[in-house]
Amino acid sequence: MASDRVPAKFPKFDNVEDERRYRKQHLAAAFRLFGHFGFDEGAAGHITARDPELLDHFWVNPLGMNLKMITLRDLLLVNHRGEIVDGNWPLNGAAFAINSEIHDARPEVVAAAHAHSVHGKAWSSLRRPLDPLTQDACVFYGDHAVFDDYGGVVYELDEGKRIAQALGDHKAVILSNHGLLTVGQTSVDEAAWWFITMERTCQAQLEAEAAGTPVLIDADQAEITAKQVGQPMAGWRQLQPLFDWIVTVQPDFLEE
Repeated sequence: MASDRVPAKFPKFDNVEDERRYRKQHLAAAFRLFGHFGFDEGAAGHITARDPELLDHFWVNPLGMNLKMITLRDLLLVNHRGEIVDGNWPLNGAAFAINSEIHDARPEVVAAAHAHSVHGKAWSSLRRPLDPLTQDACVFYGDHAVFDDYGGVVYELDEGKRIAQALGDHKAVILSNHGLLTVGQTSVDEAAWWFITMERTCQAQLEAEAAGTPVLIDADQAEITAKQVGQPMAGWRQLQPLFDWIVTVQPDFLEE
């Protein structure tokens, strides 16, 4: 039986309250999806969403709360000094040190996502960019960087600033011996989808190289494909089926 659902379009907002609610709903959904895919590891991992009104503030997950359990009411609003403006849980210091510098350096970025996913960690130990092995890998062709200096757990703003500099104007950066970090210019959905598909791209390349010598997509075709599949709205659109699914199976994350 065909679905009668209207294809998703990026919403337009009449007021900042509606836009804030939308971002928070999709941020909470992204955490549930990261938990579902096994990207959670202890207290590690964070996604931030810039507040649509207080542009130097962002919403983030609390320290020590399992990603599979996060709801709207658990999200923290943090200002540019790392002070909790709204929320009762403690703040993840690494989340602030990294993401605050990214939001500061990239004012057009709505969201940033980082987690200690297995294949992202494995690939990061190689300290090299991903190759255009598949159509999905072309999302990152010419649009990701490698931060090749591991300095331990990131608690200092200077380290976060260097990560932001390595990211540059790209959609993703591989943090050597650490994991992946992605950003979204349009939405939390975009940042979350880039992370999900980058983790899978790491897995695909690791498995392909373990099996033999992969054949790369040629540069001209990889560049064309990147323009087709790597645009910001493409990232938002790709996450919508997962958003619909998580709302259906775990609607409690919308509790305020």
